Amino acid sequence: MHIRNAPTGLMKDLGYGEGYRYAHDEDDGFAAGEVYFPDELGERHYYRPVPRGLEIRIGEKLEHLRGLNREARQKKNGKS
Repeated sequence: MHIRNAPTGLMKDLGYGEGYRYAHDEDDGFAAGEVYFPDELGERHYYRPVPRGLEIRIGEKLEHLRGLNREARQKKNGKS
């Protein structure tokens, strides 16, 4: 429900969009720990940078963001 758009008052009253975190308003422009797919799908990787050129830095950044996600989920689940 938190990712559903709430263009009407009724939808807002029903909880659509409640708790949604807009990434651009977050520190570093990243809403760490947010999940937008069903739990059954698990973590998805759609891009796998190769270890050469600029893709090395892209891979490092992706790993950093994944780390932020892991930390946020651990805090959310009470596992500091």
